[in-house]
Amino acid sequence: MGYQVYSRSNLEGYGRRPGLEGPYSYPNGRVLYYDAGEGAYWDPQTDFYVPHDEVAALQNSLLKILQR
Repeated sequence: MGYQVYSRSNLEGYGRRPGLEGPYSYPNGRVLYYDAGEGAYWDPQTDFYVPHDEVAALQNSLLKILQR
């Protein structure tokens, strides 16, 4: 079994935000927060909630990397 270490450098400038969980970093460099009240992930770069299918694709890409 192997593992891969990701740099936390892409989380610089992203801190805790009141009412949100995260930040969560993905292999493509995208950083998202989870808003439990909305039941959706929020992108601080665009100030929009991310559609569930996009979040699922990001999470699947992370799982594929972990399965290697």
